[in-house]
Amino acid sequence: MSEPIKHECGIVLIRLRKPYAYYVEKYGPLFGIQKLYMMMEKQNNRGQDGAGVATIKIEVPEGSRYISRYRSVDPQPVTEIFQKINKKFRKALRDNKDKMYNPSWLLDHVAFTGEVLLGHLRYGTHGKNEIENCHPFLRQNNWRSRNLVVAGNFNMTNVDELFQKLIDIGQHPKEKTDTVTVLEKMGHFLDEENQAIFDKYKDQYTNREISDLIEKELDLQRVLMRACKDFDGGYAMVGMTGYGASFVARDPAGIRPAYYYADDEVVVAASEKPAIKIAFQVDYSQIKEIQAGHALIIEKDGSYSEKQFIDQMEKKSCSFERIYFSRASDPDIYSERKKLGYALYPQILESIQYDVENTVFSYVPNTAETAFMGMMEGIQEYLGKYRLKQVQDGVSGAALERALTLKPRIEKMVIKDNKLRSFITSDDQRDSFVSNLYDTTYEVIKKGVDNLVIFDDSIVRGTTLEKSILRMLDKLGPKKIVIVSSAPQIRYPDCYGIDMSKIREFVAFRAVLELLKDTKQENLLDSVLEKCKAAINDLSGNMVNHVKELYAPFSYEQISAKISEIVTPKGCQAEVQVIYQTIDNLHNACPKHSGDWYFSGDYPTPGGNRVVNKAFIFFMEGKTVRAY
Repeated sequence: MSEPIKHECGIVLIRLRKPYAYYVEKYGPLFGIQKLYMMMEKQNNRGQDGAGVATIKIEVPEGSRYISRYRSVDPQPVTEIFQKINKKFRKALRDNKDKMYNPSWLLDHVAFTGEVLLGHLRYGTHGKNEIENCHPFLRQNNWRSRNLVVAGNFNMTNVDELFQKLIDIGQHPKEKTDTVTVLEKMGHFLDEENQAIFDKYKDQYTNREISDLIEKELDLQRVLMRACKDFDGGYAMVGMTGYGASFVARDPAGIRPAYYYADDEVVVAASEKPAIKIAFQVDYSQIKEIQAGHALIIEKDGSYSEKQFIDQMEKKSCSFERIYFSRASDPDIYSERKKLGYALYPQILESIQYDVENTVFSYVPNTAETAFMGMMEGIQEYLGKYRLKQVQDGVSGAALERALTLKPRIEKMVIKDNKLRSFITSDDQRDSFVSNLYDTTYEVIKKGVDNLVIFDDSIVRGTTLEKSILRMLDKLGPKKIVIVSSAPQIRYPDCYGIDMSKIREFVAFRAVLELLKDTKQENLLDSVLEKCKAAINDLSGNMVNHVKELYAPFSYEQISAKISEIVTPKGCQAEVQVIYQTIDNLHNACPKHSGDWYFSGDYPTPGGNRVVNKAFIFFMEGKTVRAY
């Protein structure tokens, strides 16, 4: 993606189902932590701002530490964390080499040797990149069953309401953030479940005996049902209790992804299937998707089940997962991205007037590559039909030879400096930064003759196109530059986990503002503003996204044409055209992931409509803060 968007954090949960001694004897003392490292590295596309890990030791003597946690905001956070863990392990064994394969000693004396392991990779949507913002978060208590460790890939749209509920039940939260709010809300109901079991047995058993009964009877499904009933957002949350039970809970619309695999030795869950496949060498067919509104719950004894904890909604799994975030090594995602590219080739041929001979095809690295391959398959298919027609029409001689030897010219025209990270730069520095983020290949384009088709996976702001890529490519002298997006026009903010929260930044929204001005319909802005204000004041108004009315007067093609004008740099000699994927083609390519609110404005929860209406109010009032 030429304009990186972020968040889509990565989660990992590993539960070793057999006694710890089994793994020490069969695989060595660091089996669990090595698998955790591998799975986090295979999801490092989902986190660059920080990372964290935590482990639970299920049965250790009183007085022994049973929860270990490290977090890091180092430029290479995963590497830094596991280097520290390895250093700690080697230090513990420096004078005790004979204890390396002694399970009891390892559990008592070496951190991160537990049976339950959690990992998190952070892409922050807001807030400073500080250690306090890194998951996992820990809620501590001297009762083992009241300890809670939580990490997740989520955003809540109704943090204010959830925060107020914590106050109403008597808490004094230290922050108004969705992570802290989620942790404290779950912790509250975990405490209540503990207390209910304690009260049930307090007249029959000693406190020590009751503690054991709590760990056998505590119902995590019930905790989640009570804690999550008023959550509005997209989430895949991982939690571990101090006594070793754990869970992975997925939102009722299935917005955020979560998968798991289980056998006799392990239960593992992650945001992406390739991480599970590679770490445990299993077939994709063995990896299951956690159902929307369900939690994978793993008890202290290692038994597991999927249990529903909230009413399911219409499934709206995030389509951006398929377009951009997830690794294309997943066979389903690979196929879907190729279909996205293939669907665009007719528009591209029409744009270049079918002049394949004088067109250079390229893409913006790296996530656009798979869709680009699908698009090129479409071009090759067209050329095959073209050659057949020439033969059927009786073309001969030099014309036939030209037709039979014609092939698309594929070149690497856009080169990204991966050592520069545009997403760490503040908005007011972005323009000057992106101008140096890319380079190109020279002496490939025939000046004034060639078309240049550049394929990208999505176009969000248009800033990188205008300030860097198009200026750079225009210097090569092409007749026409066609920018192709495998994603549809991004029109509306996301509030479920992707950092696209400010409506003013979207080039599609800027295009609509220009079109309203051109057609003297600017009064529509005030009309929509009043409707948005009324919706915010009336909770029932959250069922409607009023910002859709701004786009309604204009066709998809009109908005794309205006975007082409906006991103064309001043003094650009080449004609510039931007081609977008259609929403229908997106759904055809990704039929099981219909969450398309950033393109269509059809939010899966009332909180989404509230956010987009609020975002427009902020735009009209000149505010630059996010709307949730």
